[in-house]
Amino acid sequence: MARQQQQEKTAYDVVVVGSGAGGLSAALTASLEGLDVLVVEKTDRIGGSTAISGGAVWVPLNDQAEAAGHPDTRGKAWTYLQNTVGAAGDEELRHAFLDAGPLALRYLRERTDVQLAARTYSPDYYPDREGAAMGGRSLDPIEFDGRLLGPHFKTLRDPLPEFCVLGGMMVNMTDVKHLLAVWRSFASWKHGVKMVLRYFGDRLSGHHRGTRLLLGNALAARLFHSVLKKGIPFWLNTPALGLEKDATGAVTGVRLRRDGKELTVHARRGVVIATGGFPWNAAMRGQHYPAPTGPYSMSPQDNAGEGIAMAQQAGGVLGTGHAGPALWAPVSLLTRPDGSVLRYPHLVWDRAKPGLIAVDARGERFVNESTSYHEFVRGMYRANAKAASIPALLVCDSAFMEKWGLGLALPGGRPREHLVRAGYLHRADTLEALAQQAGVDPAGLARTVARFNPLAAQGQDPVFGKGSDAYNRYLGDPEHQPNACLAPVNQAPFYAVKVYPGDIGTALGIRADGNARALDAQGEPIAGLYVAGNDMHSVMGGEYPAPGITLGPALTFGWVAGMHLAHGSAAEHH
Repeated sequence: MARQQQQEKTAYDVVVVGSGAGGLSAALTASLEGLDVLVVEKTDRIGGSTAISGGAVWVPLNDQAEAAGHPDTRGKAWTYLQNTVGAAGDEELRHAFLDAGPLALRYLRERTDVQLAARTYSPDYYPDREGAAMGGRSLDPIEFDGRLLGPHFKTLRDPLPEFCVLGGMMVNMTDVKHLLAVWRSFASWKHGVKMVLRYFGDRLSGHHRGTRLLLGNALAARLFHSVLKKGIPFWLNTPALGLEKDATGAVTGVRLRRDGKELTVHARRGVVIATGGFPWNAAMRGQHYPAPTGPYSMSPQDNAGEGIAMAQQAGGVLGTGHAGPALWAPVSLLTRPDGSVLRYPHLVWDRAKPGLIAVDARGERFVNESTSYHEFVRGMYRANAKAASIPALLVCDSAFMEKWGLGLALPGGRPREHLVRAGYLHRADTLEALAQQAGVDPAGLARTVARFNPLAAQGQDPVFGKGSDAYNRYLGDPEHQPNACLAPVNQAPFYAVKVYPGDIGTALGIRADGNARALDAQGEPIAGLYVAGNDMHSVMGGEYPAPGITLGPALTFGWVAGMHLAHGSAAEHH
């Protein structure tokens, strides 16, 4: 009996390395299809990048799109992907994604706690390109009650501090709008009071943070809750060291370090690698990222490329022909008193609002500030070839600051002196003094603003087109006319924050086929080796067509891998 127990501990049908959306989707699917599964996680927390993400999931043709008011067609979705991804990505993989995505979401909804709601209005990032949708394709995780995880709530990775207020109460964009209007609207006051009472109740009952989970934290919690209910074993603090292969080259297991000892766990059907890509591997960044680059990623710092390295040692190869190695986002950096650095991603809150501009070292604008975070950083790199735009400077005035805030500097008269003292937030009574503080040409900035203001007051931006498409306006201020994204910068004091070319994860990964199997240099599948999430070369080839293009494929190809491990072909078993 003891030997049998020992055998159970060192052999499973499937071993999944990593506990984000890709890994847990694979683990749950394989388990629900009758396989014996083990999840191994290098850190002491479950959830990976998913738990700290915004949580959007992009899956065209999902069965909620029509009810959300945006009926979709295969032709329309394909056209949009051709017009945004095109030759940068693998066509076979795109077809597989469009085929499997809707099936994966339905399966997870019916068989697990993964519940998502399609957005009724959320334009794709290039809304003027043929095939774009104005909503329906992106879904959000439904709010989750962390108390349902019981003692395992502490095992779930915490969200980014930027997604929380009051030291641990999660908020989404709807909540933030209510909180900012709490003294102006009874409905907002009620919403705010209810949230705050729930949060203080959580803290009084001993929870280390609020249990009302939103965004990617809710998605990770829903996956984790399903894993707990299914009884799938998960080993924390267990880094994978390498893959085992048999004489034919098939992957048969994983070498792990657990409790200070090395052991090999055999995988009768195969191994799924889903460790979150390589954004914190300085050598790989230096090799694959454009220069200059640095430690600016919003991903967990444990995502250091080990999964990709293991797959390469087993014969896997990196994707080629892509548009870029990472999914970019401008990031500001606060150095805390203890020397640690807090990174803030300027994703959707401040850049598109009316009254903000971004400038390079000459004090000149170089990009449409309300474009997607990915395109913004691309703009930084393009402009940097001509004049230093890394770091770039986000500039606003006091009216903007009080209404919207800027990065870590919060709106509504909240304290920000500590940010000025730390050198994160620049503040001055004139634009010239602000530029001098921030290391930007003073005359250039003054000239830029003088040119920008009269046009902005008329709602015009002839050079960069800020506010010119539906995605820009979606993130602007709909109450501000004639352009939701444009207003003059003219009320002293003026403020600025430096932003760097950060990322929210890597897009360059191991080449895979439509069954999520890793491919070798000849383009042949490696038996027993699957990849998902950011360890798989992006379906989008380093392009970023819409919100949720990492989590959509992660959930989808995790499901595909689980089905293929169980049945040999996912397509035949839905």
